Amino acid sequence: MTGKILIVDDQYGIRILLNEVLQKVGYETYQAANGVQALEIAKEHSPDLVLLDMKIPGMDGIEILKRMKEYDSNIAVIIMTAYGELDMIQRAKDLGAITHFAKPFDIDDIRNAVNKYLPLGAKKGI
Repeated sequence: MTGKILIVDDQYGIRILLNEVLQKVGYETYQAANGVQALEIAKEHSPDLVLLDMKIPGMDGIEILKRMKEYDSNIAVIIMTAYGELDMIQRAKDLGAITHFAKPFDIDDIRNAVNKYLPLGAKKGI
């Protein structure tokens, strides 16, 4: 694993927060504000893990997840949602999402989950 993470969220503040925290741990990060950007970045940079917001204008998280899995079935995806939509969470997990977080989330919980699936930060003792 190279430790490349794609952060997909239409909320700028969340992207910046996750970007800063994950870069400090040592991951290479990319950001996308919408589904089109996310798919382009995924194709170009082949991230190891995607932090994916489920509610994005234009193309929702389920559609982004489906398309990403079509060209990389091994890509790890953690979904984030501000909505308690259990059916959407289950659909995402059925499509291969490894876990989910409800917004607002605890940044330490996200960092721990990322370290669990991409143990780069754990190896550095962070």
